[in-house]
Amino acid sequence: MQDTRALALTFEVSGLPPVKTEALSIFAAGHRQATRVRDLLKAALTAAQRTGWTPLPGPIEVDLVLRCPPGHRTADASTLLGGVCAVLQDKKRVSSIGLAHLGVLVDVALFDDDRQIRRLSYQEEPAEDFSYQVRVAAVPAGV
Repeated sequence: MQDTRALALTFEVSGLPPVKTEALSIFAAGHRQATRVRDLLKAALTAAQRTGWTPLPGPIEVDLVLRCPPGHRTADASTLLGGVCAVLQDKKRVSSIGLAHLGVLVDVALFDDDRQIRRLSYQEEPAEDFSYQVRVAAVPAGV
C-alpha cells in the first residue's frame, strides 16, 4: 500500500511569531506569548485539516519567512525559530505545566519532537504589516 500523506505543509499567519527567550514555557497559562502561540496553532490546525496532514515522525526541515516593515524586526532569528518549532511539535512532553487552557489546540502537532529537525531556514521580506509563513517538510533519512 502506498503512503499518500503530505510530506510538506506551508501556511501563513498574521502578526508576529511566538518567541522563545526564557526558561518559562511559552505554553504556560497567561504567558506573554499566549496570543501568538494560539494564532500559530490555529493556522497550523486549519492547514493540517485542509490537507489531511499527520505529524511527521522522521527527519524534517522547517522554514520561516518573516514579513515586517524594514528595520522593525522584534526578535532575533534564533528566538523566532525556537518559538515556532516549540509550538508546532507534539506538546505531550510539556504536559507537566498543564495545557488545558489551550483546549483542542493542545493536539495540534506537525511533527513529534524538535530533535527531528535537520534543516532550518530563516528569511525576512519587507512588508507593511507583520506576518509570517511556515513550511514544515520531510527530508530524506540520510540528512
